[in-house]
Amino acid sequence: MNGAEILKDIVLDQHRGDLRGIYSICSSHPWVIDASLEQAGRDGSVVLIESTSNQVNQFGGYTGMTPRDFRDFVLSQSRNRGISDERVILGGDHLGPIPFQAEDADTAMTKASDMMRRFVEAGFVKIHLDTSIPLGGETSIDPALVAERCARLCRVCEETYSGMAHGGGGASPAPVYIIGTEVPVPGGSDEVEEGVRVTSVEDFEETVRVTRDAFVREKLENGWDRVIAVVVQLGVEFGDRSVLEYNRKDASHLAQKLRDYPSLVFEAHSTDYQTARKMKEMVEDGFAILKVGPGLTYAFREAVFMLCAIEGELCTIDSSIVRSNLLETVEDVMVRNTVYWQKYYGGSDMEQAYKRRYSLFDRIRYYWSDERVQASFEKLLHNMRNTGIPDTLVSQFFPSQYRKIRDGELSRDPDDLLRDRVREVIADYAYAAGMSG
Repeated sequence: MNGAEILKDIVLDQHRGDLRGIYSICSSHPWVIDASLEQAGRDGSVVLIESTSNQVNQFGGYTGMTPRDFRDFVLSQSRNRGISDERVILGGDHLGPIPFQAEDADTAMTKASDMMRRFVEAGFVKIHLDTSIPLGGETSIDPALVAERCARLCRVCEETYSGMAHGGGGASPAPVYIIGTEVPVPGGSDEVEEGVRVTSVEDFEETVRVTRDAFVREKLENGWDRVIAVVVQLGVEFGDRSVLEYNRKDASHLAQKLRDYPSLVFEAHSTDYQTARKMKEMVEDGFAILKVGPGLTYAFREAVFMLCAIEGELCTIDSSIVRSNLLETVEDVMVRNTVYWQKYYGGSDMEQAYKRRYSLFDRIRYYWSDERVQASFEKLLHNMRNTGIPDTLVSQFFPSQYRKIRDGELSRDPDDLLRDRVREVIADYAYAAGMSG
């Protein structure tokens, strides 16, 4: 069974009463991807890994990777884990003109069309069509125009796949599509303090209706048959320091209305930091695709900081250790290059310094690949391996991992400690989606 068939089966099972789902790892972070592959290996399950159009596009995005580069990067890691290509589903998140929104509409859509071709050619199966953002000098965009642009990009995907199939290069399955977009901006929102508006039944149905009508006008009925999910706002979000948790009563109207759409489920964005129980409720209520990104890099950041704390303790008893100074290095790099965090973190200098380290937005994730930060990080890992981490400090800073070490399930190597901390979060998603073994 290929990736598209697996995703379509989840939709069918949801409407048959088998309330299972799938989690989507929306990250380009190598440690996060490796941890997700480890979890999939433990569960014997598939793994869905997505990149956004800002992370990866034909110009490299902020990762420097094209869709083909990202595919090769992920599959290289999965093969190292002994996971077959068939168990890896690649997805493109918020694919559309978002990276080109400052340009006029014609230019932005032309570039978006080229980007869609690249994603389909690279074998990405799950395509989120997102044309919801105003372009160039537009101040707003009505649902009909959103749908029209969505259909235009779907046509590009369909024609690209058809050309691959007829040209003998169609080994990957035909893409499946996600439509709609969540209300807050991706990656967290300051609106969490006031709460967020759950999508109404009327807005959900209008999204489906106008998009379907646009597909029909463009003679894309086959493409519409492969629309499997709609992104809605289910009332979850996270801010700088707090999380708005799922309340199934607030979303009950959507769960009930979904029964009238047997070919669709909901896709839930910004599920980061939700509890396992809350996420399981989401899946039971039809939010079968759970997207996560910053919550995983945040767990990685926590684990790195814990290793730094261990290094500090070891330096007090062993003067021969040359400290990595990782925390100081990453702070200096962030202060010198503010592009990834400044518009997200307000307040005084002290408040901004606090947020750079601990905000749930986790803008620090954009800096781990910096050369100076990488050098300090590698020095930290070297120190931990060379010195060894005593049981007392593992217990103090990694209590969950310490129990696994005592039970013979995990080594005390710093790589394993980092990866397992991230994998613990992914394990909650696997449980919620019914994917854990």
